Amino acid sequence: MNIGQAASASGVTAKMIRYYESIGLIAAAVRTQAGYRVYSSEDIHALRFIKRARNMGFSMDEARELLALWRDKTRASADVKSFALKHVRELEAKIAELQAMAQTIKHLANNCHGDDRPDCPILADIADVTPQRKAANGNGKSKRGTQDHADCSCDDAAPAAPQKH
Repeated sequence: MNIGQAASASGVTAKMIRYYESIGLIAAAVRTQAGYRVYSSEDIHALRFIKRARNMGFSMDEARELLALWRDKTRASADVKSFALKHVRELEAKIAELQAMAQTIKHLANNCHGDDRPDCPILADIADVTPQRKAANGNGKSKRGTQDHADCSCDDAAPAAPQKH
């Protein structure tokens, strides 16, 4: 089947199929005398596999490694399980980070009057990249989602200075 048919059958765009070939994630397709790519049912299966792995949050390199494990009929399932559980731990850490961010934004929104005044604790917090905060976090990133509410009048921390909300 040609690249358009392969894209339809796999759910992967033709552009991504060409990209996967260019980075060696899948083998370059066999070409006709006219230069058209031809894909086998095995190629389609591999494309579906990659798409599913990517939809599960695996990086391109991780998808490559999973594909290699899938193709290796002598691999131990323990290796695959270990790989998958490592990914679960990474996803859980990312979820925790996203939940902390959501909590921070909720907190800031709750402390915003939402009226016609220009004062906005949300924008003030986002704009606050003080040397103190950089030093406290070691990387210049705010850890607002972890109860660092230094510039608001919430119950979680004493305000560093009175702020207009």
